[in-house]
Amino acid sequence: MSKTIKIKSDLDDIASIIEILQILKDIAANHFFRAAKRKERFEQFAEAFVGFFKMVHFVDVESPLVKSKSDTVGIVLITAEGGFMAEITSKIVKKGLREAQKYKKSEFIAVGKRGGDKLKLLTGRDDVMVFTNIEKFGLYRIMLLVKDYLVNQIMERKIGKVYIIYPKAINIDWVEPKMVKLLPAEELLSAQVAFKDKVEKVIIESDLNYIIHYLADIWLSCRLYEMLEDCSTAGYAAQQQQIGAGLNRMQKEKKGLVLAFRKARRADIDKSLREVFTASLFTGGR
Repeated sequence: MSKTIKIKSDLDDIASIIEILQILKDIAANHFFRAAKRKERFEQFAEAFVGFFKMVHFVDVESPLVKSKSDTVGIVLITAEGGFMAEITSKIVKKGLREAQKYKKSEFIAVGKRGGDKLKLLTGRDDVMVFTNIEKFGLYRIMLLVKDYLVNQIMERKIGKVYIIYPKAINIDWVEPKMVKLLPAEELLSAQVAFKDKVEKVIIESDLNYIIHYLADIWLSCRLYEMLEDCSTAGYAAQQQQIGAGLNRMQKEKKGLVLAFRKARRADIDKSLREVFTASLFTGGR
């Protein structure tokens, strides 16, 4: 096989790979924008939910879901199972470890096997609560398991405050770890303070602790599911980024092969011309 034929074969292979990578990149981008579109319903729910809290004054409620009853801080790390998320998973775990150093007592809860394994490796602890099989069970079921676990830990006063660190896609090209305080629901209570003077009278027929427990349960479910959706969206962004990086490398390699192919083809043409010229020298007098 001549050099030109071999380079042409490699060039055809690279072109096929580029075409496949471009399709995969477009698919990942499409999934990202569809997932980002779904986020709008969470924003609408949050506005309506906080608006309800503004109508009722819960400052006197002593529920652990509202006022911390433990010095132990729960740090929840949400990580994706996808193979494109190794870098952001490492950043989330390291951010969680730095956050834990601020408190005398802290407990980790990991959502995602990769994050749990990374956390156990860096801490040397095997007692970390890890929720796995996200793809098998689905986001909703995993959300319920995590929510029930957190509520039980808080109600039993094993943990007080809860912080969650998860991957957030700022845009399709930028994913970073984000941390939010999830419980106790003090921010919801503080939100209604500025509004409560405008409400003349609110009739409350049920026990306040029951109401706040019910509402906090709904709030926690929504926020956890939103963060799991964010994690999934970030996975599509990371997939698009890494496929795009691979695509750029392939395109650069293709340019190099195109130049090499042109050079080899010119060399073959020059060789053919020399052979014809040489042959004409031997046959020209006959």
